[in-house]
Amino acid sequence: MVNLTIDGKTIEVKEGTTVLNAARANGVEIPTLCDHPQLTPYGGCRLCLVEVEGARTLQPSCTLPVNNNMVVHTDSEKVREARKFVLTMIFSERNHFCPYCQVSGGDCELQNAAYDEGMTHWPLQPNWKPFPVDASHPYIIMEHNRCILCRRCVRACGELVGNFTLGFEERGADSALVADLGLPLGESSCIGCGTCVQICPTGALIDRWSAYQGKETDVEITKTICQGCSVGCGIEVLTRDNRLVRIEGDWDAEINGGVLCDVGRFEPKTDERERVLTPMLRKDGALKAATWEDALAVISSKMKSSNGKAAAIASTRLSLEAMDAFNQVCRAAGIQSVFSSEESLPTAAAWKIAEKVGKPFESKLDALKQADCYLLIGEDLTKDHQVLSFFMKRNLPAGASLIHVGSADSGFKNYANVILPVAAGKEAEFLGDLKTLLNGGDSKATAAKYGLNEEYLAESVKLMKSAAKPAIVLGSRYDYKQPVETCQAALDIANAMKAIFISSKGGANSLAAAQMGMDDAIDLTGAEMVILAAADDKFSQTFMKKFEKVPFLVVFSSYVSPLTASADVVLPVRNWLEQDGHFVNLEGRLLSAKAALEAPQDVLSTFEALEKLAAGMNVKLASTWKDALKTTSAVMVD
Repeated sequence: MVNLTIDGKTIEVKEGTTVLNAARANGVEIPTLCDHPQLTPYGGCRLCLVEVEGARTLQPSCTLPVNNNMVVHTDSEKVREARKFVLTMIFSERNHFCPYCQVSGGDCELQNAAYDEGMTHWPLQPNWKPFPVDASHPYIIMEHNRCILCRRCVRACGELVGNFTLGFEERGADSALVADLGLPLGESSCIGCGTCVQICPTGALIDRWSAYQGKETDVEITKTICQGCSVGCGIEVLTRDNRLVRIEGDWDAEINGGVLCDVGRFEPKTDERERVLTPMLRKDGALKAATWEDALAVISSKMKSSNGKAAAIASTRLSLEAMDAFNQVCRAAGIQSVFSSEESLPTAAAWKIAEKVGKPFESKLDALKQADCYLLIGEDLTKDHQVLSFFMKRNLPAGASLIHVGSADSGFKNYANVILPVAAGKEAEFLGDLKTLLNGGDSKATAAKYGLNEEYLAESVKLMKSAAKPAIVLGSRYDYKQPVETCQAALDIANAMKAIFISSKGGANSLAAAQMGMDDAIDLTGAEMVILAAADDKFSQTFMKKFEKVPFLVVFSSYVSPLTASADVVLPVRNWLEQDGHFVNLEGRLLSAKAALEAPQDVLSTFEALEKLAAGMNVKLASTWKDALKTTSAVMVD
């Protein structure tokens, strides 16, 4: 530990702590623009200068480590003069017309710093050079006139996301933020995660879907979780007058540490699907508005008379409460064919192995962040479960290696050390042979067997054997012909190498669905009635074709879709932003979701709708979802 004095206050901090962080931890605020808690200290803006007794000049506190008996002054006359000078120069470099900026009035760190120093105008005329505006991206606008060259966005793109799209060109006053050495942002390798927008201290990077819709002082902020996939990222939902303004990553969230993908940040804002606002019954060939009572009575009657010729499917975006209630109601009505909407089966495969093994075998996501060699099987994580790819990609510049068993056209082709395009249906067999190679087998024969490049296969084995912290990641969005065997073969490699093992699962609650016995492949053969708890899910054309010949279809849905158009009964339910609930993410962590918006009138949560249906059928729902979550695998029930 190190003892030092900051503004007359003696404090004790860990060795290696920066003066800036030591001050923050002890309630002393030092202004800064380029620094961010999630980024490596940079020392670029010089706004955080402090006076250190014995030092010849002022020192940048963000990069200055503490020393024993150091005496620091953060608010001396010399420091205040330096801050005003730094701010004056920053304002003069670009065209900062605050009244026209969407972050003006509280959300701009540059403007706030100026007000804190008593500045009310530009001491120097700004650079009237017209800087360009890049509006080529579907989500983000790049406004160079407001850029202060702090490089937060560049560092976030590399250090947090691992994409390395952003950089700077030219020098001095001509320095400009660029994507891929000069491409328009919309044509670049940008993946649209929006981390750069959230971390920007000014209005240089703009969320085009939420600009001018409300400052932080105008909005309500709800901490909840994203339900776009099974990662379970922590988010902050900003709303105003019961309207979604924007979604930001929660910097304090343990799972994702503030980063989000485009699905979690932008898709909810750009979702333009039409809402289902009233129950509907099909009469004379057309759907017509009905009361909840009439619609539920029809469903109840049909379920009771189904004589077992019925099936039920629950979206994996349902909360644990709704999923358990759905299971109970359907089982009480004698419906034995209860499935989840999971279109691929690796989640179910992982659960079957968990039941067989009888103990946890998957690792936590924190372990993935520390690995130095990744064997990714199947999934293109640049399209699904993208935050997992961030954890992997950002380690590659430090020497981590990536081997992808899957399509040669995946989004990892520019990142992977080796891509092994194993044919569909051969994954399990190949992984078994790969395990043999790791123990000294013949790579030439194995390469010939699967049509692979022998040099690439040998390099893969070399990288895996030399790794200190290898990780095996089994993707879920892949057409495995033998899902259980593939999962077991991947786990066998992990056990042999003492590597961490993670399967990415599917939807937000796909693991819970498997634990509740809803993990079989969907089979609607002979079903005369199907109940689909769709919630706000978006289904593929392949999935929707399963319902084309269903004689009687009931759909619980938030939005109008081809399924609601063909249904016989449609019930309006809340979307994910309008209801509370619990979820189990891919690592088995129990997560809590909070409602951020009020639902339209007469629209119930899926759980409330199922409660009403159960009451009409004289079925008493038991609050058993915690019991339904079996305690094998890595599942935690708090």
